[in-house]
Amino acid sequence: MVSTSTATQLGFMTILHEATGYLGGYLVTNLWGRPLEFRLSTAVQPNRVQQILYGQTLVNYVHGDVIGKALVEKTSVAAGLIFTDRASALQLRQHIESPVIWIAQGESEPEQFGIIARPATDRRPPLVIPQRFGDDLPRVQETIDQIDGGFDLLEPFNRVREAIAEARKLGVTSRG
Repeated sequence: MVSTSTATQLGFMTILHEATGYLGGYLVTNLWGRPLEFRLSTAVQPNRVQQILYGQTLVNYVHGDVIGKALVEKTSVAAGLIFTDRASALQLRQHIESPVIWIAQGESEPEQFGIIARPATDRRPPLVIPQRFGDDLPRVQETIDQIDGGFDLLEPFNRVREAIAEARKLGVTSRG
């Protein structure tokens, strides 16, 4: 049964692709953007055999099934909604109870990836949920309505990327 109660914590997950592999960061905040917990994955570098076997599904698999799932499962503060800036991370929804929402910034046809939960406006990109999880739509819309209109949903991704860069300087990230 899918819960229809609104979220009190929001998750923001991004995944970077670099020479060392794919690296994910996950920030859980309250509804006003105050950080509650941050997680960072180790770098995931698919080998040549995996690249061949997974083919075009490799990125979705690495983003959703490997990195996204691990980040969410290891976080002690549960997020009621998880936002991502990567369409490929929508795959994560198959493994968790919380809705996953893609912030489709710069995408010309976001509806090809799922259901539009909030259409684009002059100031905001559209929000998209996976097609298979249309039952999430009321919960997503209710929580989005609860979020302060001044809260820029893209801003936490900047914090996640900066935290990843800082962790790299400190030597926290490594190949996994």
